Amino acid sequence: MSFYDRLIAETQAARDAFFSIPIVLEAAQNGVDRDLYIAYLTEAYHHVRHTCPLLAHTLAHCPKEDTAYRKALLEYLDEEQGHEEWILDDIAHIGGDAEAVRRGDGDWPVRAMVSWVYYAVGFLNPYSMLGMVLVLEGTSVDIASAGADAVRKRLGMIGEQKGFSYLTSHGTLDREHIVFFQNLVNTVEGEENRRAIIDTANMVYALWGEMFAKLARDAEKRNEQNAA
Repeated sequence: MSFYDRLIAETQAARDAFFSIPIVLEAAQNGVDRDLYIAYLTEAYHHVRHTCPLLAHTLAHCPKEDTAYRKALLEYLDEEQGHEEWILDDIAHIGGDAEAVRRGDGDWPVRAMVSWVYYAVGFLNPYSMLGMVLVLEGTSVDIASAGADAVRKRLGMIGEQKGFSYLTSHGTLDREHIVFFQNLVNTVEGEENRRAIIDTANMVYALWGEMFAKLARDAEKRNEQNAA
């Protein structure tokens, strides 16, 4: 068994739990309303804006002799530049307050997820970053494009690209990245390094899933308040 196959096997339960969250299924199949879509993009912004800093943080802690990992981190850094601005553009296009989002910090699940990865990379093992990459790119491949189409339909914006650039681009980009990622993780040696990737992936699945679950709880509260 390759390490990539082992990684998928040992994170499958966490992945299944993520995809069993009702809002994840609902968003991919039927879309969400405008307020919930903006709330999702807001949380996405607050983890995506940390992508390049996290990659740089990882590179600073990466063993100098691991040239394959260092090269991959530099490639990721080059490709991920400015993606958080795509999200702000989407928010602004559909009527959200992009500057208020920029000034914010995100809700606790995303803050906890990002903080955990900073900690894991800096104090536990720099290969932990790959656990986060697995989750965010893997789930994006499965739900980003379908979710964008469903939300477009729900909002009456079929055919429009503006407002959906982050989702549509990542559905395509991350499909390409998965092959790159698979080849990369299969070069990782050492049980400590491999365990760090698995453990972080399981942690990120849980926190990323809690982000979606909290979005649903908050939306339900808003609907109840509006109905009162």
